[in-house]
Amino acid sequence: MDDIRSRQVIIAGAGIAGLTAALAFSAHGYPVQVFEQAQRMDAVGAGLQLSPNATRILRQFGVLDRLLPTAVRPEAVVLKDAATLRELARVPLGQSAEARWRAPYLVAHRADLQAVLMARVAELPDIQLTTGARVGGIAIGTHGITASVEIDGKTLEVDGALLVGADGVWSSVRALVDSTRGTVSPRSRFSGELAWRTTVAVDSAAGQAFAAIGAADCVTTFLHAGFHMVAYPVSKGDAFNLVAFTRGERIAEGWSGHADPGILAAATRDTAPDLARLLEMAGSWLTWPLHTVEQKQPWTMPEGIALIGDAAHAMTPFAAQGAAMAIEDAATLAGSFAAFPADPARGLLVWENLRRQRVAKVARRGALNHLAWHAAGPVAIARNLFLKMRSPEKLATDLDWLYGWQAN
Repeated sequence: MDDIRSRQVIIAGAGIAGLTAALAFSAHGYPVQVFEQAQRMDAVGAGLQLSPNATRILRQFGVLDRLLPTAVRPEAVVLKDAATLRELARVPLGQSAEARWRAPYLVAHRADLQAVLMARVAELPDIQLTTGARVGGIAIGTHGITASVEIDGKTLEVDGALLVGADGVWSSVRALVDSTRGTVSPRSRFSGELAWRTTVAVDSAAGQAFAAIGAADCVTTFLHAGFHMVAYPVSKGDAFNLVAFTRGERIAEGWSGHADPGILAAATRDTAPDLARLLEMAGSWLTWPLHTVEQKQPWTMPEGIALIGDAAHAMTPFAAQGAAMAIEDAATLAGSFAAFPADPARGLLVWENLRRQRVAKVARRGALNHLAWHAAGPVAIARNLFLKMRSPEKLATDLDWLYGWQAN
């Protein structure tokens, strides 16, 4: 194997995790081949939150400044009671967040983030991106990994020092790793939760209805025993992204689907009339099932395979850290791999051990949020009293471990 191929990093998946990983490995001097199964790079999903622990990394890779023109800096995270619209808590963001955590808190459309990542990748000659390409097999050699890549009905053998599975919650690389080990790990698991999403223009009737009950320049979360909804501006502030979460039956796997709207209607009964009116005016809601991945399964193989982002540890989005964890994974994996050039297996092991602690803590925070946001009766009363006692400054302090994180 020549020197270039012996150092080459192969990445399956060109979403946020894969593109960030490509930039990270390139920054450490590795040639990178990215293979994306889709023929076209259409971004799925809608809005996303990018906390300072993520934007700090995007700035490092020359992406943040490109994102700023289309992203929005919210002034706060606001929690409201869905039945009364009473404000329960407020975490200051905006300039306060940037001063505290040394990077901005942004909300953006997923398509805008993916577009600037793609633009940055296209500028770097040592990163090659191929669409319509699926990693269909792997072979472990004495000097690295050989990936069988299917392109237009043909199979290409690609050698590299490392294969990174960044291909999401329904990862094919994860399945290939299982077959290589001769084991069968659990597939992604339906969490029992459905996410309902839509985007409304600021100047539409629905947009005006939201502005009347929420803070148009904030991330607003409406809390209710049967559901919670998160809303915030995206696309230069021209639209609001609305995402409601309810219990529900499993539907077809995928990012965009349709479920019985009666599920959302039933879950959101007994809300404030103005909020109920917004839900009706918002129009058609796309639905996706929330799947998780068992975090106990290995994320790396010493022979040269690593899973990152949702492929490794897909979690429910209740800490608003899905994109941030993928970005952190990508940057830290490249750093750890490069730190042990003579012993890459050790680099992978060190990375996995460190990341497990961080990701597990974030997952616990998400579970706690879900419990608190869906509380009812005495538990909801206790929650409200607790939030009333916590000043905005103390609530921000509670997040220092999350938003202030930096890779060592």
